Amino acid sequence: MKIIKSIALLVIAGVVFTSCKKDTEVAEKIIPQNAHAEAPMIKKEIAAENLQTATFKIDGMVCAMGCAKAIQDDLTKLDGVQAAEVDFDKKIASVSFDKTIQNKESLIKTVQAEGDGVTYKVSNFK
Repeated sequence: MKIIKSIALLVIAGVVFTSCKKDTEVAEKIIPQNAHAEAPMIKKEIAAENLQTATFKIDGMVCAMGCAKAIQDDLTKLDGVQAAEVDFDKKIASVSFDKTIQNKESLIKTVQAEGDGVTYKVSNFK
């Protein structure tokens, strides 16, 4: 009886392992592994006379990965933004942007839009 149970267990394990491998191979043929990766964004060169850097305080952030990183990503994705960095510990954001495309109001609006419009407060805009 023990031999039959052992053989049945080996057969079941073999079927499970081989069927999973086939499903993975089929999925890889249908959706290539690199299809999920985002294409790198190509940023336009900003003329030196249009480059402006703003720093401002962001109140309301409660975590580095969920709040600060999300705000930084949103700012970086804006058209005309060369670079953005949000320091969670200091509650300070620094954004280098093209002043002909972006302005103080659009940067503040982007930060506030990441929350519900009330969660993040921007102050000391320089």
